[in-house]
Formats: sequence, C-alpha cells, structure tokens
Amino acid sequence: MSIPTEPIGSIPRPAALLEGMRALADGRISPQDFDVLGRAAVRDTIADMEATGSPVVTDGEQTKPSFATYPIAGLPHLAPDGVTITFADGHVRQLPRLSGGPFRYTIHADQYLMLAKKHAHVPVKQAVISASALSLLYPQGGIAGYSRETFLEDLLREHEADIRGCLQNGAHKVQIDFTEGRLALKLDPTGGLLRSLIDLNNRALSRFSHDERSKIGVHTCPGGDRDSTHSAEVDYAELLPSLFDLEVGNFYIQLASESDRPRVLKIIREQAKSGQMIFVGVTDPISPRVETAEEVRDRILEAAEFIPPSRLGTTDDCGFAPFGDDTSTSRETAFAKIRARVAGTALAAKALRI
Repeated sequence: MSIPTEPIGSIPRPAALLEGMRALADGRISPQDFDVLGRAAVRDTIADMEATGSPVVTDGEQTKPSFATYPIAGLPHLAPDGVTITFADGHVRQLPRLSGGPFRYTIHADQYLMLAKKHAHVPVKQAVISASALSLLYPQGGIAGYSRETFLEDLLREHEADIRGCLQNGAHKVQIDFTEGRLALKLDPTGGLLRSLIDLNNRALSRFSHDERSKIGVHTCPGGDRDSTHSAEVDYAELLPSLFDLEVGNFYIQLASESDRPRVLKIIREQAKSGQMIFVGVTDPISPRVETAEEVRDRILEAAEFIPPSRLGTTDDCGFAPFGDDTSTSRETAFAKIRARVAGTALAAKALRI
C-alpha cells in the first residue's frame, strides 16, 4: 500500500478488563491479577487489529486509565479538583490538580510499547500525552516552594524521556495527543492560551534531532468521549495555522466528522509546511455507523485534490475509547471501522495509481 495508514491509539476494552479495572480500584484484586488481565487484553487487541490488515498497530491503550493521565497514576501530591472539561452532551471530565512537587511520571510509555512488541508482527505505534496537557495540572495560584518554571522543567524532562524511550525501543511513530489545542481556543478565543501550549510543546521538541522529529507526530481532534466532543464548534481556521508551527513531521487530523471537509482541506493546503505528512481522518469513531471501504476511498480522493498524495496518509478521527470507562463504542465496531479504513486506503491508492 503506497498511502500510509495508521490508527490513533485506543480501542474499547473488553468486559473482563473493565471489570478488572473496577475490582482493582475497589481492592478486590491485586495489581498482579490485573496485570494478567491487561496482558491478555493487549495480546487479543493486537491480534484483532492485525486481522483487519492494518500495517501498523497499537496496544489499544488497554491498560491506560486514560490517554491523558497514564503517566501520573498513583503520583503523590494530587488533588481531585483540577481543570474541568465539559462535553457537548453535558458530561464532564476533570483533571487532577498538582498540590506539591517534584513532578515525576509514575510510568513511561515505552513500557506499553515493549509489551505490545512482544505480540505484534507489524510495526507498533505509541501514543503519548502532550506536555501542554499535563501543564494544566499546575494550579493558577501556584504551589508554595515549587515554582511553575521548576515544574515545567520537570515536566519537559519527563515528557522528553517518554518520547525518547519509545523511539529508542523501536516505535514506528510516536504520536503526541494534543486534543487540548482546539479546546484552548474555546477557553481563550484570543489565541493566547493556544500559543502558550504550542510554545511549550516546541520547547520539548527542540530536544530532538530533525531525524527523530520525522518519526514524531501530533494528533488533533475536538475530543471524543462517550460519543460527544468538547470543542467541535471551534473553527479549524483558528487552530490549523498555529498547529503547523509544531516541530514534528506528522499530523493526524480529525476530518471525517467535519461538516465542510473541502474547506478544512483548503486550509491544510495553505498552512501545512513543506515536508509535513498529513494523515487525514477517514472514519468517525463516535458515529455508530461503520463506513464502507468505498466511502473511505472517496474521502481520500477528495483529500488528494488538496494534499499531494506523496504527503497524504489516513487515520481515524480519534481513538475509540480514550478513557478507560468509555463503553459507547463496541470493540466490534472499532475493528470494523479500522478494516474499512485499511480497505478504503488500498482502493484510493489504486485509483490514484500510486
């Protein structure tokens, strides 16, 4: 296949793993027992993803509590009353608040990667949370004895280690989840918050070589949780010019669920920089309807009118279950959509004769 296609990350967890998560939280099973359940879920998820024909797989984020908070599970000095994120259907997700330092990751993403590689027969991609998302843990009022700049230095060091460990352990790509980008414009329409988040992420990315950044990407979407979004009303025209300032080689852009895809594609054509690979979303994880391969093909051909095929890839709009307790999409639907993406990408490549 001459058009690359990659998943975003998360796959809905099987029922046994979801029950295991609840049992672990309640103290009814040990961490060792949960580890057995998690390893089985990773093994089965990779096997099912490979069965779709996907040339690149992930571990499905099976054992992450969420795509955002995996590095801080069990971290001391956390309070529950952090930044709240409200979704269009009214449900809320809330980040914890850092109440003391120093800031350290409790787990790095290469541990997920190395387990996945034991089971995979194709390249494995690894998703990591952005430094900018974790920067929201630090309270606006500050922390006595632990300045914001000291926190940011600790955060950048940990984030660099998160990415570097994955690169060193053979990740096909390392994808930085930056779903807060569009949300930042909802919270601050002046763009000041967005610019500060972009600048912070580039501080981290400056620690990597050009060749390393060619294997790093950024994912953007308006959030996707329980079949709802947190910032879909924010105009992509406000986000994309700043997004393409990020010093990475790959961009994974939610597109299938946009109401006016040609308009967004025109903005991408105007704003993307030379050499940046653009992976457009061709399946919508929060829609229960499974796209056909032909629909996927047509979306790719549409995108190829704006993006040179040599710089075009395909992906899903978002992960299928970024939070561990999200059961709004079944595993069967997720894999069916991935199968349609893979087949549709092959049809588009054939139509484009590349």
